[in-house]
Amino acid sequence: MTTTTTTTTSEPRHAAPAAPAVAAQVPAARRGWERPALIGLLAVTAALYLWDLSASGWANDFYAAAAQAGTQSWKALFFGSLDAGNTITVDKPPAALWLMALSGRVFGFSSWSMLLPQALCGIGSVWLLHNAVRRWSGPVAGLIAGAALALTPVAALMFKFNNPDALLVLLMVAGGYCVVRATEGASWRWLALAGVAIGFAFLAKTLQAFLVLPAFGLVYLVAAPTGLGRRLLHLLGAVAALVVSAGWFVVVTDLWPADSRPYVGGSTDNTELDLALGYNGLGRIFGGSGNGGGGGGGGGMGTAFGGDTGLGRMFGAAFGSEVSWLLPSALIALVAGLWFTRRAPRTDRARAGLLLWGGWMVVTALVFSYMEGTIHPYYTVALAPGVAGVIGIGTRELWRGRDHLGARVVLAAVVAVGAGWGFVLLEHDAQWLPWLRWVVAALGVLSATAIAVGAHRFARAAVPVALVALLAGGGATTAYAVATATTAHSGSIPASGPASAGGGGAFGGGGGPGGGQEVSAELVRALRATTGTWAAASTGSMGAGSLQLASGRPVIPIGGFNGGDPAPTLAQFQRYVAEGQVRYYIAGGQGRGIGGPGGSDDIATWVQENFTRTSIGGQTVYDLAAPLG
Repeated sequence: MTTTTTTTTSEPRHAAPAAPAVAAQVPAARRGWERPALIGLLAVTAALYLWDLSASGWANDFYAAAAQAGTQSWKALFFGSLDAGNTITVDKPPAALWLMALSGRVFGFSSWSMLLPQALCGIGSVWLLHNAVRRWSGPVAGLIAGAALALTPVAALMFKFNNPDALLVLLMVAGGYCVVRATEGASWRWLALAGVAIGFAFLAKTLQAFLVLPAFGLVYLVAAPTGLGRRLLHLLGAVAALVVSAGWFVVVTDLWPADSRPYVGGSTDNTELDLALGYNGLGRIFGGSGNGGGGGGGGGMGTAFGGDTGLGRMFGAAFGSEVSWLLPSALIALVAGLWFTRRAPRTDRARAGLLLWGGWMVVTALVFSYMEGTIHPYYTVALAPGVAGVIGIGTRELWRGRDHLGARVVLAAVVAVGAGWGFVLLEHDAQWLPWLRWVVAALGVLSATAIAVGAHRFARAAVPVALVALLAGGGATTAYAVATATTAHSGSIPASGPASAGGGGAFGGGGGPGGGQEVSAELVRALRATTGTWAAASTGSMGAGSLQLASGRPVIPIGGFNGGDPAPTLAQFQRYVAEGQVRYYIAGGQGRGIGGPGGSDDIATWVQENFTRTSIGGQTVYDLAAPLG
C-alpha cells in the first residue's frame, strides 16, 4: 500500500512489464533482528499449541476412533475407516487422519500423539503466512500477520483438536505462499504447486478448500509480470495440477471393488464423488444431501449450526468470538488499501497482497455467511489466514504512510474499531476478566488519538505509539486465544473461549455428539477378552467410538456418524454374527437409525428378538454368542 505520489506508467501493448520492476519488490536480505523475531513468534506459537496438548483427551471421538483404527490396519488408514474391520469410513476424506494415524504408529497411539500433527500444522501455518506476507510487505507485516493468525481464538482451538481443519488450513496457506512465489516471477511451476496444495487440501475437507481459488486466480491474473495469454495458460496448468492431486483418491476409491473396502460414510451411493459433491459439497451451500436446511437448521441446536444466514453472521453469537476480533479492522484496511493503490502499476505487490489475502477473506466470509446447509462456528479457522494477512499488510503500510493525513486517519480507525469490537466481544462473557475490556478500550482511545494527531512526530514517540496500538488492537483476541488454548475441549462441535464462555465442550459446553461416554472397567475387560474381528457393535459412531477407544478393540459403528448410513446391512451383520466375527451388541448408541431394510433400526430389532440381554458394568449388552431359545 502506498500513500505517496505514484507515477502511473502504461505497459507496452505487446510486451510484459520489465523484470526490474518486479525484482525491486522482492524482499531484501534479512535484517539482524528478523530471525530472532521470527524464532520468538514460532516459539510462542509452539508453546501455545503444544502446552498440555493432551488435556482434551480424545477430543472428538469420531475422528479419534478412526485415527486409532489407522494404527491397527493399513486399509483403515488409507480409506479413513472408523474401525479396523473396515465397516465404514468417516464422512470426510482421510488426509488429516493419515497424519494422526501415522503419528500413532510412530509414537504409540495416545491423545498426545494424535494431536501432535494438529499443533505442528498450526505452527507451520503461522510460519508460512509470515513468509508469504513478508515477501511483499516486509518483515514487520509478516510478523503481525503470523501473530494475528496464531492468536485468533478459533485457531488456538482447532490446532489443538483432531478435526480435519488443521491440515486444511496448513495446505491452504501453503497454496497462498506458492501463489506469492508464482506471481513474483510469473512461474508456472510455483502456480502448479499451489494447485497441488489445494488439491490435497480437498482431501482434508473437500470443497471448502476451494474457497481460496477466486483470490488465487485473481491475484495471478492481475499482478503476474507476463502477458495475459501466458497468465491464462499458467492458470489452466494449475487447475490441471489441482484436479490430479485432488482426484486421484476419488478415482482409486470409486474404482476399488466395493465389497473389499469400507462403505463411504456420508454418501448416498457408496462413492467418494457423491460424498464430495453432495453431503460435503453443494449440500453444505444449499442444504439437503443430509445437511440442515436454511438458516443453519440443525434441528434446533441453535448457534452450534450457525444461526441465521446474512451479512451479520460472522459477527453474531455463533461466530463472533471465534474469528471476528480483527475482521472489522481488516475490512477497513482492505478498502483503504485498495483505494490508496488504485493508481499503482499492475504488478504492484502491496495491492497484490491485498487482493490475495483480502480476496480470501471476503469470499470465505460471504460463503460462510450465506451457507444454507450444515456449518459450525469452528469452520471459520479457514477465514483466519485471510484476516491475518490483511491486518499484517494493512497496518504496516498505513503506518509507513502515517505522515499523510488520510493514511493516519484510516490507521486510527483501524485501531479504534479493533479495540471497540474487542470490548463488545469481551462483554459477551462479562464475568471473565471483567477489567480487560476496559483496559482494551482505554488503550484503543489513547493510541487512536495519538495516531490521529500525529504524536509519532515527536522524538521517541513512534515506537511507544505503535506498541500501544498493537496492544489495543490485539489485546482482546490474544487473551481469548490464550484462554482457549488452556481450556480442555471435547465434542464434535467445540467452541473457543474459557470454560465460563462455554468453550469447554460441544454445543458451547454441554456434551453433544462426539463428547464421549464413560465406559466401565468391567465392560472394557469384556471387550478386550473377545477374539473376533470386532469386539462389539453399537448404533452410531459416537457410542462405538468411545467403546473402541476405551478397549483398543474394533467396534462396528452401525450406520456411521449418526446411524443413518446403510452399513452394515442387516444381511451383512447377520453374516458377521454367524461367522463369530462380532461378540456383543451394545445398546444405547447415539445414532438415530434410518429404518427400512438394512438400517440400524432393523439390526437393533433383530438383535433384541434373537439374543440374550444382559448387563455388563451397568450397560445393556446383547451377547451375540448366546441366541435365545
